[in-house]
Amino acid sequence: MRNKYLIVLAIFIFLMAFVDKHDLWTQIKLKNSVDSLEEDKAYFEKEIEQAEQDRYDIEANKEQFAREKYQMHKSDEEVFVIEKDD
Repeated sequence: MRNKYLIVLAIFIFLMAFVDKHDLWTQIKLKNSVDSLEEDKAYFEKEIEQAEQDRYDIEANKEQFAREKYQMHKSDEEVFVIEKDD
């Protein structure tokens, strides 16, 4: 009991790290949740860009888009889709 300040400091750190409402475990879970939400945000932003590109393609050439994307064709013809490897 020589250094009572050190003991009080150790008790305070223990309470803040493990017992408090905002303890370390809660902070780790919140960090993981934020990371997951940021990944979801990036995925949906990419999907939005693709949807906007599709909308632009539809507006530019509706018939070509319908034929390529949904394989729509007349009864007496065949549709061949050639995809380019990037």
